[in-house]
Amino acid sequence: MPSRGVERIEARFHGNGFSPHRHDTYALGLTLHGVQTFRYRGVERFSNPGNVIVLHPDELHDGAAGTEDGLIYRMIYLPPELIGAVDGHRTALPFVADPIVADAGLWQALADILADLDEEPGDLAMDDVVMRVAAGLCRQAGAPRKVIKTSAQSAVLRARNFIESQCGELVRSETLEAETGLDRYELARQFRRLLGTSPHRYLIMRRLERAKRAMAAGDGLASAAADAGFADQAHFTRHFRKTFGMTPGRWLALRNDAP
Repeated sequence: MPSRGVERIEARFHGNGFSPHRHDTYALGLTLHGVQTFRYRGVERFSNPGNVIVLHPDELHDGAAGTEDGLIYRMIYLPPELIGAVDGHRTALPFVADPIVADAGLWQALADILADLDEEPGDLAMDDVVMRVAAGLCRQAGAPRKVIKTSAQSAVLRARNFIESQCGELVRSETLEAETGLDRYELARQFRRLLGTSPHRYLIMRRLERAKRAMAAGDGLASAAADAGFADQAHFTRHFRKTFGMTPGRWLALRNDAP
């Protein structure tokens, strides 16, 4: 099960694996076998074994095996708030322009946390890895990060907490303005700087996570969609495909087939 919103996976496939989609997390990975190809920020990318893949939150990408040999890779999905917490949310998130990097320290941090997917890492191990990953992202980002005012930090974190507590309900801009003291446009600006995505996107992702937990527990798609706050199953399926690159039914089948 994911810990603190962290998810780790190993993927194996031939041909096209995922249609275009995006996450609200950092997606960080190691290519283990084959050539990993994906389109990112308008450019076709290729990763060989030994490379580190760094996908920024909310960046559209797909995924495929670049050769007939197939592809094996491991990824960790880290909530941006964990990276931001390393410096107390004082600066904007690091942005790494090139999604394929050579960084021995970052590679080792990912290798450590991805070595055993069957064992859930403890708090101390996760804290160490998050710190090392954050340092690696800052190294690769290069440019100085913009400082975020304390008042903006507090407002964004209040908005985040409210969205998480009310993700199954209708959340209005007026309500978030009242909760944070920021107008809707300034909140959207600061929210993206601190958490890498918009308040709306953050709400949708929390709903999708809630629906995934319900499906994993045995609920039907319609029931999971309604409980998570989606208007109907079709609405849920559209958002699921846009986010994960597959339908809820395929995700559930892959999950059930996993060893």
